[in-house]
Amino acid sequence: MKTIGVYTRDFSLYHDVLKVLKKRKVPYVSLSSLDNIPSRISVILTSHQEIHDVSASKVIAADAYDTIDHAVDLALQMLIGKELYTTVFIGIDPGDHPGVAVVGDDILLQKTHVDSPEKVVSIVKRFLREYPAIDHTIRIGHGSILTRNRIINALIPLEVPIEIVDETRTSSMQQASRSERDSEAAASIALLSGGLVQRRLPLEPTRGEIKRVQAKSRLLAEGRFSISKQQAIEVLKGNLSLAEAVDLELSQKQKKR
Repeated sequence: MKTIGVYTRDFSLYHDVLKVLKKRKVPYVSLSSLDNIPSRISVILTSHQEIHDVSASKVIAADAYDTIDHAVDLALQMLIGKELYTTVFIGIDPGDHPGVAVVGDDILLQKTHVDSPEKVVSIVKRFLREYPAIDHTIRIGHGSILTRNRIINALIPLEVPIEIVDETRTSSMQQASRSERDSEAAASIALLSGGLVQRRLPLEPTRGEIKRVQAKSRLLAEGRFSISKQQAIEVLKGNLSLAEAVDLELSQKQKKR
């Protein structure tokens, strides 16, 4: 079975690469030397400074990308040796920290999560670029309506079909961390068909959502104040981050003094 090799004298990079590989349960072989590389090593992860020392045809500088995960994605793609998929489904579990997964020809290629809904578009763009297919489809869970609609509206310009999936059929791992549950839900969503999105969706925050954001703002402001209803709406629509709204409210209060 072909596998990934890791070779670098950069201890910090070596530690970071192994941490990602172990977390994602990707098999690998640590190489102490470039002499007599085992035949089962198909791709080698190294540093950008050492990449020219590696004579293997498939080699990746793990520190030349935005994240180690990104480099590992490319290594796995090389390992599979597939240049074009028939169908690729990108699943999204909406929420404050969305899960995102990609399934190509019924193979789970990756599952991860991002820190905010605004970061979903960039990772979807990367998946579309790194996993070429005859047909791409984005599938998103029906929950967290406001956040879901924000994500959908941001994805529409990519001109990829988007389906809203009933995510009540997805199971959650109660013993797993929140990020693991979100990414696992995204993988399940990717495998379910749904209703096709025809147009941009409305962003209409509920009274409860507005109050929750205001409560969070009070915590961030250490109990000194809450942001206004209008600012809370802007946060919920993705036009302001909560921290930006708190700073704006503080600035306005200081001007009134």
